[in-house]
Amino acid sequence: MIKNMKAILIVCVGLLIVLAGCKRDEYYIDGGKAQADFPGNMMEYLEQKPVPFDTIAQIVKLAGMEDTFRNADFTFFAPDDDVVKRTIGSFTRGGLNRDLYEEGRDTVKQLSDISPVVWRKFLTRYMFAGVNRLKDYPQIDLNLQSQYPGQLYYSTGNEVCNIGVIYGDANGVRYIGPRRLHIMFVPDVANPTATSYPTYISSSDIKPRNGVVHTLAYSGAYFGFNYNEFYSDVYFTGLTSSGN
Repeated sequence: MIKNMKAILIVCVGLLIVLAGCKRDEYYIDGGKAQADFPGNMMEYLEQKPVPFDTIAQIVKLAGMEDTFRNADFTFFAPDDDVVKRTIGSFTRGGLNRDLYEEGRDTVKQLSDISPVVWRKFLTRYMFAGVNRLKDYPQIDLNLQSQYPGQLYYSTGNEVCNIGVIYGDANGVRYIGPRRLHIMFVPDVANPTATSYPTYISSSDIKPRNGVVHTLAYSGAYFGFNYNEFYSDVYFTGLTSSGN
């Protein structure tokens, strides 16, 4: 009798361990149960995430695109505040202000010094018609683009980016590992792989009521992908403030 009770106890403990392990597997496979839906529009999402989007929210307003971010359906590859700070820079750290200073031009003291036309042009490079999650984009292999090229998409600013999903490796097997969204600005559509500005995505598939937000993971990049073009546009457009 005692032996039978011990056997039953061992079976019960084993069953509990298996059930607990299954529960852990559920979280391991799914990456947790975080909710990607945001109960508001895209503008509200940016405003309620001051880190890292406080500066981007200001640029949206300066570009006169607040209504678009509140009501239109689109996909936004969102740059963070740090890329704007890096682009404007200072006298000593490089960037727009040092180059303007060296040319004897007025420098940027506040975001509103830059023309709304410039902000709008470069902001729309990150905006794409339609509501597209990671699963909606094709595979891209940066080392094998002849077979996995991604796909070219026109932004709402009528400029071209190559967007695709990088399939990682796992246990020595290709393409079965984690997947990561990737975007490249393509300045010359006739030769899309010759000159491009690649950027990875740090988080994807955040879903406000109107569209999807994919947050960019910058590593030395600049706002609008192409610093020289951004600088040139600011230089020739001039600053809106006369107090600099």
